[in-house]
Amino acid sequence: MQPSAISRPAGRPYAEAAPAQGKRTIVTTQSADCSIRQAQLRFGLIYWGGAFLSSAVLYALRADAAPGLASHAAYIAVKFLRYGAGWGLTSLISLVLLRLNGWAVRRGPSESALPVFVVASFLIALAAAPLWAGFGQALQALHPLPQLTGRGWDGFIADTALAAALFFGWSCLFISLIYSFELHERGRRLSAAREEALSAQMRALRYQVNPHFLFNTLNSIAGLIEEGATAQAERMVLSLSGFLRSTLSLDPMQDLALADEVALQQDYLQIEHLRFSDRMAFRIDMPAEVRGALVPSLILQPLIENAVKHGVGATTGKVEIVLRARRDGDRLHLSIENDMPPDAGDSRPEGMGLGLRNVAERLQARFQGAGRFSAGRIASGRYLAAIDLPWWLA
Repeated sequence: MQPSAISRPAGRPYAEAAPAQGKRTIVTTQSADCSIRQAQLRFGLIYWGGAFLSSAVLYALRADAAPGLASHAAYIAVKFLRYGAGWGLTSLISLVLLRLNGWAVRRGPSESALPVFVVASFLIALAAAPLWAGFGQALQALHPLPQLTGRGWDGFIADTALAAALFFGWSCLFISLIYSFELHERGRRLSAAREEALSAQMRALRYQVNPHFLFNTLNSIAGLIEEGATAQAERMVLSLSGFLRSTLSLDPMQDLALADEVALQQDYLQIEHLRFSDRMAFRIDMPAEVRGALVPSLILQPLIENAVKHGVGATTGKVEIVLRARRDGDRLHLSIENDMPPDAGDSRPEGMGLGLRNVAERLQARFQGAGRFSAGRIASGRYLAAIDLPWWLA
């Protein structure tokens, strides 16, 4: 084995259990979008209902307000049509903003995307305002009534300014509504991630410190003592003790720097190397720039253990296990590659799938589709397990 000297600083806590640094957890599910649209309909009715009532009160207070029940009824009907059209336009504006938010989600926006939404809202309001003002002027031409903003070109300009203010105000309100739903969704995902992380941690400990592993290790220690290799037996005991202490003290709600995670796996491999002597070699290809990248704790353990069990343990020849890590933009790529018997076929030995499924489930629960896992034969006698996850630093 070719060990690498890697420091082991304290683990870093979760950044609120899932989102990458500087990124928002944004509502993307269909049920959440449906809830936003339902809330938009309710708030839209309240918003334009308030505008309608305010306009009606101001009209009633005007000295030139047309007297008579019929005139008031006509005014209410015209205003109802006008503000109903305004509510329809705000529904379209909300749909555009919701689509823009969905596009931003796919782009992985940070909190700095908020000014973009504000500018977009202002431009949309300017585009929609003349439509509403023109509709109001058309209604006024069909049924002349006293207006707060007047008639003709001056009235159109005043109506446009009023509409722009109403539409921009609504856009800001709707953006706040989206962010409030995002905050609620973030809390829900945080709770789910905590539960899943704890469950995944317990499953990981179950097979990383399983009775079979301890039985083989203790047997190896006993054999070394019988052979008189007390120094080697002592190293194995110390390695086993350090590994157990490190894994059992890990907080399931903490991330680890990649260097720490690799150092932990080296403790495990040191034990296995003492068991398999010169039949196992371990190589690390990890540039300095990725050493501080955060990864879920023990995410590599099932992959390393499977490589040892079904690579080294399944053949009598020398087996090389290679761990590679690299950064590709805002993504971190990790892979474990190992030799395996050429005649092993594509079927995986019993028990191998449990560890791989555990990794896939943890990535799915943690990153909600932003983390990916794949595993399979890449050539005759070579097997590769790869993890792709968002890049964030400790």
